[in-house]
Amino acid sequence: MKVAMYLRVSTDGQTTDNQRLELKRVAAARGWQVVHVYDDNGVSGAKGREYRKAFDALLKAATRREFDMVAAWSVDRLGRSLGDLVSFLNELRGAGVDLYLHQQALDTSTPAGRALFQMMGIFAEFERAMIVERVRAGMSRARADGKHLGRPALPEAVRNAVIEASKTGASQRAIARQLSIGDATVRRLLAARRAA
Repeated sequence: MKVAMYLRVSTDGQTTDNQRLELKRVAAARGWQVVHVYDDNGVSGAKGREYRKAFDALLKAATRREFDMVAAWSVDRLGRSLGDLVSFLNELRGAGVDLYLHQQALDTSTPAGRALFQMMGIFAEFERAMIVERVRAGMSRARADGKHLGRPALPEAVRNAVIEASKTGASQRAIARQLSIGDATVRRLLAARRAA
């Protein structure tokens, strides 16, 4: 059986090496021929297909039937959204390609495997929602404690320098270069001044 492996970690500080080694061991034990390894290193599973180049390439190769099965470490390596996971499974099924998930010992060549995959997708989406809620709660607590979130405010001297430079007729780009700030910052400051 021809197999393509899909590996993914969310941050550049992590590595896909453990996933790669374990999946290669499984492939050797089962007599699978690994024909390609698709690796999205440092890409969040919450991002869509357009941001995950290896994932996109994997699906395109699946539709061309370049392999019989996709092997991945775990369901959360494939994605965090139930809709995306179900879409992924449907694309594989439409191409006649099966899915093996090592951590869940899942094989979608069986009806029970397909049902279990959909249930696991629900839990992956729930986990993502819980992370988002914890982050939001932390930000609310920080605001309540009086902490400033986001970019630091521009010093008043820089704001005044932008306004004074704009009175000379200098372009926004020239002002930005002169003050070593971004063009968008100059535009935003001048637009706020005109609106006031």
